[in-house]
Amino acid sequence: MSIPILRPEAVTPSWLTAVLAHAGYSARVTDFAAQRVGTGQIGDSVRFTLAFDGGANGAPQTLVGKFPSHADASRATGAALGNYIREVHFYNHLADSARIRVPKSYFAAVDDATSEFVLMMEDLAPAEQGDQMAGITLDQARAAIAEAAKLHGSHWNDPAIEDLWWVSGTRAAPKSPADPERVIQLWQAFCQRYGDRVDGAGRAVGDELCAKFASYAEGYSGPRCLTHNDYRPDNMLFATAAGGAPVAVVDWQSLGWGCGALDVAYLLGGALPRAVRRAQEDDLLAFYRDQLAQNGVTDYSFATLKRDYARHSFQLFLTAFFAAMIVEQTERGDTMFLTMLRGATEQIEDLDALSLL
Repeated sequence: MSIPILRPEAVTPSWLTAVLAHAGYSARVTDFAAQRVGTGQIGDSVRFTLAFDGGANGAPQTLVGKFPSHADASRATGAALGNYIREVHFYNHLADSARIRVPKSYFAAVDDATSEFVLMMEDLAPAEQGDQMAGITLDQARAAIAEAAKLHGSHWNDPAIEDLWWVSGTRAAPKSPADPERVIQLWQAFCQRYGDRVDGAGRAVGDELCAKFASYAEGYSGPRCLTHNDYRPDNMLFATAAGGAPVAVVDWQSLGWGCGALDVAYLLGGALPRAVRRAQEDDLLAFYRDQLAQNGVTDYSFATLKRDYARHSFQLFLTAFFAAMIVEQTERGDTMFLTMLRGATEQIEDLDALSLL
């Protein structure tokens, strides 16, 4: 049976029944309640609470569906950047081998021509979504780093990944839209929009990054692995007192092929207070390296890791202003992107990363 790709307002009990059947469950959905969840900028997530005829027969009683954004600008961005295609293909082709804890996919489909998609997933409640502005604890940081090491180790230097056109950064992937000219335009527009909310230190970093963006974008030649590329609390579900896995990672729209240290720098620069990050940085990097070794990567020196970590501290900064200017503007989004930019600026300063451009 072919299951059509629907938007949330078109979902019906019979469609949900077909989704469950696709996942191997024999249960007939008679009714459901839908509630929007999450804070995604490019995709909309909805929790479906199901009612059954004759009982659930082992089927999940709640599902979380992900759909294209309701906002025109954000939806167009997701399609233009290949984000929707990338995430569905990740769940259908790489989620099992990537080792990292992600929600189970019950049904995932995308039209590669139009980017219309639907992703029906396991509901991980009572785990709760993290919050970029609130940050995370050191225990949560360690749990997230351990999961990152699983992802990175899973396909470390795997030549087969290079042939996947839907993974950004592979030899088969389309050219990145982040060319130097566009980066400069978006940075200037960001500074104009936010004015004095971008401080002098942030402006200095942005100006230097834009001036040397080509060398930054093309300068990495080290080992490659699968990377999340938006590895931050809003894209993680953390255990609560009521239960849940220590951490599970969602939002695979930016999946890439590059340097694993990027995800670690992105996480720590954006989610830990400056003083905590500075005091714990080396210990957390050593922990990451130990976790990589447990996942089969034994030839990656600490000195190389520290250099790669510092060099890729720019990714959080770049994402903050780039994304802010290409998705729907919201009050929470403004606060989040400026928080990310500030954390990245501090990290870049502390690591003297500008000297590596």
